[in-house]
Parts: sequence; C-alpha cells; structure tokens
Amino acid sequence: MATEEETIARIVAGNKSQRVLARPGEMEFGVMSVSDVTRDPVSERVPSEAERIADCMEEAVHAEEVGFDVYSVGEHHNPPFWSSCPPVFLAAVAARTTRLKLSTSTTLITTNDPVRIAEEYALLQHICAGRNDMMLGRGNTAPVYPWFGKDIRQGLPLALENYNLLHELWHRDVVDWKGSFRTPLQGFTSAPRPLDDVPPFVWHGSIRTPEIAEQAAFYGNGFFANGIFWPEDHFRKLVDLYRTRFEYWGHGTRQQAIVGVGAQVFVARRSQDAVRDFRPYFNESPVYKGGPSMEVMMERTPLLVGSVQEIVDRAMRQHEVYGDFARQLFMIDHGGLPKKVVLEQLDLLGGEVLPALRREMQAVRDPHAVRTPTHEDMIRAKYGEGKPRQPRPNPNRGDNVTGMSPYTDTDTSIRSRLPSW
Repeated sequence: MATEEETIARIVAGNKSQRVLARPGEMEFGVMSVSDVTRDPVSERVPSEAERIADCMEEAVHAEEVGFDVYSVGEHHNPPFWSSCPPVFLAAVAARTTRLKLSTSTTLITTNDPVRIAEEYALLQHICAGRNDMMLGRGNTAPVYPWFGKDIRQGLPLALENYNLLHELWHRDVVDWKGSFRTPLQGFTSAPRPLDDVPPFVWHGSIRTPEIAEQAAFYGNGFFANGIFWPEDHFRKLVDLYRTRFEYWGHGTRQQAIVGVGAQVFVARRSQDAVRDFRPYFNESPVYKGGPSMEVMMERTPLLVGSVQEIVDRAMRQHEVYGDFARQLFMIDHGGLPKKVVLEQLDLLGGEVLPALRREMQAVRDPHAVRTPTHEDMIRAKYGEGKPRQPRPNPNRGDNVTGMSPYTDTDTSIRSRLPSW
C-alpha cells in the first residue's frame, strides 16, 4: 500500500506530465450581477422581477456591444434576487450575443446536486459553443441550506465533496461514487457529455476559506478573489496560498496560476458627481447599510467610485495587490440602480475606462502572464494537435444503466451496474 508521500509524488508527477492549460495572453474584463431586485432610493420605485430580468438581459447584451469580454450572474433562491437558475438565463444571453463569455459569479456547489450541475452546464456549453465557464461557491445566504435538505454546519465538507464528484462526472463516462452527503452512484453517466469531451473551465470563489483555495490549486482550476465588501489584504493572503499550492501540485509555476478578482464600480465624468450620485445607493444597500462609511469602504476595499482616471488608478491597484491576474469582474447594477444608469455606466466604462485599463495593464503585465483558459485551450491541453472526441451513445433502455459501455468509443471493459439497493 502506497504511503501518503508516494501518493502525493505520483499525483504531482502526473500533473507535471500533462500539457500546461493556461497560456500567455491578455487579461479579461467583465461585468457581474448579483441579480438583486432592490428599491431605487432616489425614485423610491421597486421594479418587478420581470422588469429586472429583462433589464439584466439588456445589460448583458450591451456589455458585449461596449467591449466587455465576460458577463456573469450569481445564483440565489430567495427574494430579493431573481437568478435561481443561471444556466437558463445564460443560454438566453448566448442566443443574443456572439463573442461574450458567459459565467457565473456563484454556482452553489453546496446545495445543488453535482449531477444537475454537470448536466446543466454541459448543455449550456453546447448551446453557446464553448464560450462559458463557471464559478463555484458556497453563497452567503444561510437559510438556503435547509431549503435544499442540507445542513449549513456541513457547508465546507459539502463544497469539497460535491466538487470532487462534479469533477468525476465531467471526466469519466461511467462513475461509481460513494460519499457522505448523497446517495451512491453506480454505473452513472452524466449526459450530455461536455462539448468535445472537455468540461467548462472552473473557478473556485471564496471570501475566507483556505480549503477552497487548496482545492482549486489541487485540480489546477482558477481561484477567484471576490473582494467586494472585504479589505484587499485579506484576499492577498488567499491568492498567495493558491499560487503556492498550484505550483506545489505540479500544474505550473506560481505565475501560471489562474487568478480572478472582483470589484464594484460607479463612474462619472467628475469625481464629486460619482460620489454624490452613488451615495444614496450605498447608504440604502442591504449589504453596505449599517457598516463603515462609503469613504472607508472606498479606501479599504475594491469599491471604486470616481472619475474615469480614478477608476483606472484604483483598478490598477488590484495589480499591485495580487500581481498578474487573468480576469477582472466589475459589479455595476447592485442596490437599486435603474437600467438607464447601468447602461450609462456601461457606455462610460466601455468607451473610456476599458481602453485605458487594457493599455495600462498590458504595460505592467509580464509577457508570460496567463489568460483565462478558453475552450480551445482546454482542447489543446487534452488532445494536443489531435481531433477532439465526439461522444456518440450506444443504444440503451433509457434508464442510464445499459450493462454495456455507454458510448461507441468507451473502453469495452467498463461495465455499467444496476444499483445494489
């Protein structure tokens, strides 16, 4: 029986023998929404859920039009949020865009069944031709756990075990699984298989948990420091841990670790106008209300409020804190901001902030700094110059248990088994 040291050495050697996933390239800029349906403190109007969903769709489409690379939306199952099923919304965004990468600012790895995540996001991947990835997290709404039959006291073990299963489901045609938090799987095949048999790129998001950074590093996935509402130095430590462990597990150098960061932004032509116009939304925000002042949050966290140049300067500080990173997401529609204002924000960000940020980031980034892996990068890492696999199912009885290999090119020694209970 192998010792722990021998097992680790085997894993590291296997990782080092694989092609490096992350490739040098420019960083991405995107917008994210937490999908809140909140009273506008200026007009005192509360939009309907239907209005907010339609507005977010328009904002996502406009984000592509003004030059953003990514649109992401969170997952919530309680008022005042509408985004209970991100892949459905993102599939609709995919139909109205051509190049925008679609992601989540949280997919709940704790309360979702990993089987459903595997199936839904693989189907989204086919619909959008591979221009999607996803960010996993535990969320910040405690009551969601019992709503889905889970215990919040098991939140971290749930997150770790559920991703271990999700990884298996996406990388194996036939999965036998036994864990602590769900019924076992025997001879199970998740369908559809990922596009080209390579799963979407996965980010692990965390605001406080080193175990999540460790899991991201172990698998060679991305780590997202969603620094909104928290001091930047707190996330510096998590990012540094992730980089160190990414290299330890043999996926590449610290520099090749794939880091993303988040910030909230409100921009105006003049600094004083930005501060004045954003203050009522800050003061009445369900997140900020009752906490430190807006000025304190602007100083200590990635709350970026100011003129175009001030936004650029503060965003560049993210590079000083974290070093080279691959993705920057800006939250732009939180706290009751009406659609008209959000679209104006997108115009100013896309027209003036993004071009300046791209120039300045490119000037300070190392030439070998990595980009977020694309679907094409995932194919190249798995197949090299070979053609990607296109899974073609064998016939079955329609019950996902055939007694034979599920696909025409699956190893015939792999047999499905009827459940034993």
